[in-house]
Amino acid sequence: MEVAYRTDVGQQRQNNQDYVGFYTNKKGAQFAIVADGMGGHLGGDVASEMAVSHIGYEFERTNDTDIEAMVKWLIFELQKENQHILTKANQYDDLTGMGTTLVAVLISGRNYLVANIGDSRVYRLRHQQLQQLTEDHSLVNELVKQGELTEEAARHHPQKNIITRTLGVSQDVDADVTIYEFEPDDYLLLCTDGLTNMVDDQQLKTTLLADTTLDEKCQSLIEQANQAGGLDNITALILHRDREVQPI
Repeated sequence: MEVAYRTDVGQQRQNNQDYVGFYTNKKGAQFAIVADGMGGHLGGDVASEMAVSHIGYEFERTNDTDIEAMVKWLIFELQKENQHILTKANQYDDLTGMGTTLVAVLISGRNYLVANIGDSRVYRLRHQQLQQLTEDHSLVNELVKQGELTEEAARHHPQKNIITRTLGVSQDVDADVTIYEFEPDDYLLLCTDGLTNMVDDQQLKTTLLADTTLDEKCQSLIEQANQAGGLDNITALILHRDREVQPI
């Protein structure tokens, strides 16, 4: 498995509230995670870093490779981390109301799970076709699903940043978790909305298909988002399965 990631403050923000990490457990399973924090000048930084570093650390201590068991593990860790963020927010006035989106891919052998809370995304490029594997937990996406907005109108809606699910903020944790199977030459892109609000799906596909390294693909995505305005922090993590793999 090849992996590369980049994060950038963008053109308009003073600090970077995105956080990204990649971890390996004791049996060789792998875990990629991206978070986009929210809530005050400091709160977003703290919430996103807590989520990535805490859950990543706990993953490194595991020795399981059964994907179904790992689904249960991740749901438990998300609930635990949600409480950690709430507790921290209650301890400090400048962290009140902090929370974070979260998107993660956990890989074991040929299988991987995708989990998300909020509007950070996972895309898969397979056979030159790009597919969004996650569903945005946002107000405008609910309006699209109800037929009240077109997808194009949703891209420019003034309330497009209103998130309906987060890690932190409330006691409820409701992540979408789905299991998939790799095919050779699959690409997975994990990213925050600072990328997808600036770079459309065709640009994402073209960049992933380019004859460049994963590092260069990540850098190109960051540059494209910044050239389009860079209105938010930008994070991209790319995974590439370049061969057939045996189960762990």
